[in-house]
Amino acid sequence: MSAFRRISVALAMEETGLVPLFYHSDPQVCKEVITACHAGGAKVFEFTNRGDFAHEVFADVRKWALKELPGMMIGAGSVPDPATSAIFLQMGADFIVAPSLNPEVAKVCNRRKVLWIPGCGTVTEISLAEELGAEIVKIFPGNAVGGPQFVKAVKGPCPWTSIMPTGGVEPAEDNLAAWFRAGVTCVGMGSALITEKIVRESDWKNLRETVKNTLAIIRKIRASLP
Repeated sequence: MSAFRRISVALAMEETGLVPLFYHSDPQVCKEVITACHAGGAKVFEFTNRGDFAHEVFADVRKWALKELPGMMIGAGSVPDPATSAIFLQMGADFIVAPSLNPEVAKVCNRRKVLWIPGCGTVTEISLAEELGAEIVKIFPGNAVGGPQFVKAVKGPCPWTSIMPTGGVEPAEDNLAAWFRAGVTCVGMGSALITEKIVRESDWKNLRETVKNTLAIIRKIRASLP
């Protein structure tokens, strides 16, 4: 079961503004990445369900993190259906991120009081997700659905909506400024943050500094917002 209340996870996402996303078949690589992100200031991490036996890798990493990084909130992403959701919840996922809006996934997560973040591409999908209890919705791929302009358009009539874009988000000030000025609650960032080069060279110090700098940029942008 989740080590954190769902509202605590949602607030941590909002507070930091950043959710790193990553998958690797080697649990040790995942542990190094999570450790570096945590050292850089990240409080929430999304393990993406992308490969064979991903749930076994996740179970290894989650049990390790509970002992070594007890304050780190680790959830599972790319979870498409209720059966897969149940597996990751049983493995201790602190939140579930789905690529699409599936009401059955919502039911599984709500029964356990675990934060559920569905992928949405229209205002109608966002509204339905919120009716089903979604505190935060994901737009993916962020650029393909309209980028920051889409977020701004949604926030106009629906200022209560909390949005996390993934895809098209980069650790650069101009890119992050566009998203946060449009009204996002937080951003999800995968390969633009945790690059292939960093992983290939095991340059965890660079990753730690990149995460630290990205969080500093987000704080700077937020401080300038009206």
